[in-house]
Amino acid sequence: MDMITRRSLIQTAGAAAAQSRRDSLELWAFSDAHVGTDKKSGRESLVEAIRHSESDFDWEIALDMGDQSGGQAVPQDDEGEEVVRQFQALKKHRREDVYNVCGNHDRSGLDQPKNWWWRKWVDPLGENTAHSQVDPRRRRYKTEGAWERYSFRIGNVLFLMMSDINEPSQKVGRGSLGGNPGGVVTGETFAWWKKMVESNRDKIIISGHHYMLKNTTVASGEWEGMRKDESGNWKSHYHGLFPQGSPIGASYLYWVDSKPDAQAFERYLKSHPGSIAMWLGGHTHTNPDDTYGGKSHIETKWGVHFVNVSALSASHGRQNVPMSRVLSIQGNRVRVRCYLHTSQYARQGWYPKVEKTLTLAKAFRR
Repeated sequence: MDMITRRSLIQTAGAAAAQSRRDSLELWAFSDAHVGTDKKSGRESLVEAIRHSESDFDWEIALDMGDQSGGQAVPQDDEGEEVVRQFQALKKHRREDVYNVCGNHDRSGLDQPKNWWWRKWVDPLGENTAHSQVDPRRRRYKTEGAWERYSFRIGNVLFLMMSDINEPSQKVGRGSLGGNPGGVVTGETFAWWKKMVESNRDKIIISGHHYMLKNTTVASGEWEGMRKDESGNWKSHYHGLFPQGSPIGASYLYWVDSKPDAQAFERYLKSHPGSIAMWLGGHTHTNPDDTYGGKSHIETKWGVHFVNVSALSASHGRQNVPMSRVLSIQGNRVRVRCYLHTSQYARQGWYPKVEKTLTLAKAFRR
């Protein structure tokens, strides 16, 4: 082979690789690090996952679906400092390459400024850079909105990120009684989401919230976060039983605009099938093969792909298997792979048994 031919082949291969990168998007999606819980057992859940992600697979941005805190009471500054410290394990990526939403364990007390801990230490808009070390000027993809609901775009993909909050009509939130694990968004957040969906019909829309919608993925139905004991009484299982809260909806987005079991998103998607491409969340921790309630971690309903990416924690809960998901978008296909961060369930690394390839209505383009 002469030098000109060899050079041409190298240039052609390089151009093809560059084109492939332009036409693809690699997302790392994780949730439920529960940093404080795992720290007590000597494990750095976020550090471990970050190191695996930067050595074993490529990703352009990461989506954190909430619950950095592991406390049953309201989170405190020391755990916030630990979260920031563990994010410093990022070497190949910026902290600003991770886009976060707030989970139920990240909420602050009902008598405190709304979600102050998460806004101070996790801080997706970079409003508290001195504490969170998130500098909005370093975002590769600019965020627009407020901490409770914000968006960003990569090519024709629009991300709609919504945070969990305390339900203001209830007296039980984060606090001395532990948690009220039913998912919550305000009426304003739902109206924002609906407006964004309807004004971006030409986009591939990926919605993110800590909670999955009702009856979409594993254990996301009524009472499916609990089990019954020998006497027929409900007890904690995937989630803690807090009778004064809303245990019936502990494993899905239960409250919208202060209406219990509102199903506002579900009704909209049922009447407008395919209006978004994907819904990502976490909250329910279990093994990757679990199908409690007849639903797996990845399901398609109303023309929407629902993916529960949980969880990074090994210690917070009874069924924990530390794992995350890598979503590789190319053309109109999404390859969803599961990565196990320990060897407690199967060999650490890829778990191909639950890998899926999903189809989008539109092709991705930069």
